[in-house]
Amino acid sequence: MTKKVIIIGGGPAGMQTAASLLDLGIKPVIIEKSDRIGGKLNDWHQLFPTFTPAHEVLAKLKGSMKDARVITGTAVESIGKDGVSLSDGSTMEADAVVVASGFNLFRAELKEELGYTIYDNVYTTVDIEHMLNDGKVAMKDGRTPQRIAFLHCVGSRDEKVNQRHCSKVCCVTGVKQAMELKAMFPQSEVYNFYMDIRMFGPGYEEMYRRAQEEFNIHFVRGRISEASETIDRRVQIKAEDTLIGRPLKMTVDMLILIVGMTAGESNRRFAETKGVELQPSGFVAPADSFTLNTCSGVPNIFYAGTVTAPKNLGESINEGVAAAQQVARYLNRR
Repeated sequence: MTKKVIIIGGGPAGMQTAASLLDLGIKPVIIEKSDRIGGKLNDWHQLFPTFTPAHEVLAKLKGSMKDARVITGTAVESIGKDGVSLSDGSTMEADAVVVASGFNLFRAELKEELGYTIYDNVYTTVDIEHMLNDGKVAMKDGRTPQRIAFLHCVGSRDEKVNQRHCSKVCCVTGVKQAMELKAMFPQSEVYNFYMDIRMFGPGYEEMYRRAQEEFNIHFVRGRISEASETIDRRVQIKAEDTLIGRPLKMTVDMLILIVGMTAGESNRRFAETKGVELQPSGFVAPADSFTLNTCSGVPNIFYAGTVTAPKNLGESINEGVAAAQQVARYLNRR
C-alpha cells in the first residue's frame, strides 16, 4: 500500500522535505495556507552572507520538488491521529505529517516608542527587502536618504513584549542590509545600533568585518529608546552609547527596525494534539534537541525548519532533509 505523507507549509523547509521524500520514493502532499509556495523566501532580495539572489535559491527548491502535489490557499486547522483537518472543513488521511509551518515576524507597531506606522520614515527590514526587490529605496516623499539608522533586536530578547529569545538571524540581516544600502548610497552615513552583535555562522564574522572596513558602516553599542518626527519628516532618535557611557541624540532620514522571529500562529492549535509540546517561547518542542530534533512526542508527527526555533535558511533546508529521513524510517517500520 502506498504511504501518504502530508507536509504542513510550503516554505523552504517544507519544499526540501518534499524533495528529499521524492528522492526516497515517497510522493508527499504539501498544504500551504498562502496562494504560493516559497514562504518568506519570496520576499527576500539577496541572502546573507554570499549576497546570492533569493530567487535563484527559490528556483532550485521548486525544481527539486516539482513532482510533489501542492495544495495552496488552504490552512491546516488541526492534526489528528490519522491525518489533518483543513480550513475548508475537509480532512485528509496521512500515515505521517511533517510540520514545517515556519514562523511569524514580530509586529513592530507594538513598540510604539519607535514610531512604526506612526512616522513616515520608520521602516522594518521586511519593508526594505520589498524596496530592494522593487529596485527603489527612498524616503516616503521620494528623497534619497543621507543618514540611515538600523536598530537591532526589535521583538527579540525583550521582556516588555514577552519575546525573551534571540531570533538568531537579526544581526546578520541588519549588517547585510546596511551593506546593500551603503552600496546603493555611497555618500550616506549608515549606523547600526545594537545590544550585542551575534555573528555565529560561516562567513558571518567576515561579513561584519567587511561592513566596517570596506563599507565604513558605524556600529553603536546601545539601544534606541525613543523616536520622534521632525518638522521635515525626518526621524529624531534618542539612544545611549554604552561603550563611552554617554547619551546620544541623532536625526536620521530613515530608521529601520530589524524585526525578529516569533512563534507561528498555528503552533498553539497543533499543541492541542497529545504529545505535541510548546516551549516557553511558543515554538514547538522537539522530542530531543540533539538526536531527535525533527521528531515530536507523537510517532507519526515530525518537524522541519523554524517551527521549533529561529534558524537561518541553510539550517531550515538541512532539517528538511533530516525530517524526510526520519519519515522514511518510520514508514519502513510500520
